[in-house]
Parts: sequence; structure tokens; C-alpha cells
Amino acid sequence: MLGLNYTSVSEFILIGFSTFPRHLLPVFFLLFLLMYLFTLLGNLLIMATVWSECSLHTPMYLFLCALSISEILYTFAIIPRMLADLLSTNRSISFMACASQMFFSFTFGFTHSFLLTVMGYDRYVAICHPLRYNVLMGLRGCTCLVTWSWAGGLVVGLVVTSAIFHLTFCGLNEVHHFLCHVPPLLKLACGNNVPGVALGVGIVCITALLGCFLLILLSYTFIVAAILRIPSAEGRHKAFSTCASHLTVVVVHYGFASVIYLKPKGLYSEEGNSLMAITYTVLTPFLSPIIFSLRNKELKIAIKKTFLSKLYPSSI
Repeated sequence: MLGLNYTSVSEFILIGFSTFPRHLLPVFFLLFLLMYLFTLLGNLLIMATVWSECSLHTPMYLFLCALSISEILYTFAIIPRMLADLLSTNRSISFMACASQMFFSFTFGFTHSFLLTVMGYDRYVAICHPLRYNVLMGLRGCTCLVTWSWAGGLVVGLVVTSAIFHLTFCGLNEVHHFLCHVPPLLKLACGNNVPGVALGVGIVCITALLGCFLLILLSYTFIVAAILRIPSAEGRHKAFSTCASHLTVVVVHYGFASVIYLKPKGLYSEEGNSLMAITYTVLTPFLSPIIFSLRNKELKIAIKKTFLSKLYPSSI
């Protein structure tokens, strides 16, 4: 699919957890397993609630379902393999499996970023142009935005993965990470084209992430200006409450991403780098369904109505 250039390296060894004390690995395994299961169940609960509750069949919740799908697929591309390595002494991964993991993690990760941007645009239209909302955010428009978000993630995944795995790998095959990530793989590559590939991949990723962030920032600049023009405090609170969960997820998403990708080189040890990467690959997806469930009043009421009322009818 990617036209990969097979070299003398037929497999890699993921040694991201090899420097941690062995007695801590089962603890990490149990913790990350519980967080992963909660992430899956939380996102599935959101999707099931939106599907079963007719009042949530709106563009905002369509985008939320698409976001939940991207989050499930993103974590599935990374965490099961990570959990297996925590309990295994054989942490080797084949060349093709490594390429596949990088492709899917970048595809679903950037799809997630593009969908967050689309959700910001949705809130901008709803608050700043409410009379045109049904026209601009109709079924066709929403479908196009979701489709382009997935297509954008697919393009980034293809570009990054094909660029990295067309390099020649020589010497050691030990990847100082718990997944097939770009920086540790670049350290294993050799040839005159490595700096150029590293620069190109960096430009693609930074441009995509920074572009998404700036578009979200622009949307919220107009949103805040529109909210401040609302005369009543109740009206301002109601308008802002529709954005609170999305804005919180954006802050968490880009906050952890900036700590990982914008930190100075050599600031953390290898153990520190692995732990910082875990915040983005495990903790951020874990927090996302919690934030959307607790800070979105409509969704919280719908979850109670759809599921909790069947389990505890007397408490609802």
C-alpha cells in the first residue's frame, strides 16, 4: 500500500519500558488497561446515547460521534500493543507492523485534531450566525466536513508513514519508545536524505496542528466577541455553556501535545519522555469522554434518561 522500501532491518524492538523497574510494569499494565477500557466504554456510551436520543440528532453531536470513533480507533492502534509489551519480554515488532501502527496512529490522531477544528466552526456558526445555522450546517455540509476531516487525517498518515519508511535503516534496531514514533525511528535511519525527510515531516505535522489550533482560536475569538454582546448574564452563560466541553477538550488536547512536541531536546530522560508520551496517548483520550459527559448538560441529561433510568428508575 505504501510502496515500502525493505532494508536489512526486518524488525524493530520497542524498548520504551525496558528502563523502568520490572516490579512497576504490572502496576502500569493494570492502570493503563483500566483507563483504556474506560475510554472505550465512555466513547461507546456517548455514541449510543446520541444514536438513541432523537433530541441529540444535531450537527454538534454528529461531530461528537465522529470524534468518539476517531478516539476509539486511535487508542486501538496504540494501547493494546503497549499493554502486551508491558508484560512481555519479547518487544519486537515487524517492519510492516511498525509502519502500520505509525500510519493508523497518525491518521486517527490528525483526524481527531481536524474534527476538533470542525466542532469549533460549528460553535462559531451556532453563536455568531444562528439564523444561518440550519443552512450552513445542514446534513450535506456536516457530511462534507466530517469526510474532509477523515480524508485530511488519511493524507497526513500516508505522507508521514511513506516518508519515514522509505528511509534506509541500518545499525541498531532498538526504538526508544513504546510505539513506532517518528523521532526515535529517525535516529535509526541513515543516509543523506534523513535531515530533509525529518524537516519535511516536521513541517507537515506542525503546519497541520498549528493550522487547526489557529482556526479554533479564530473561531473562539469571534464567539467570545458575540457572547460579550449578549445583554443578559443568563444569555451569556447559556451561550458559553454550549462551548465549555469542546473548549476544555481543546485545551487538554493541545496542552499535552505542546508539552510533548514543543519541549527543548534533552529536557527529560528516556523514562520521562515515555511518561510524557503516555499523557497524550492514554490520559488525553481517557479524559475526553469524561469532559464531554460532565460538562455538556444536554448529553448528561440524555445519558441519565437513556441508561441510568433503566438501571435505577427510582433515582431519576
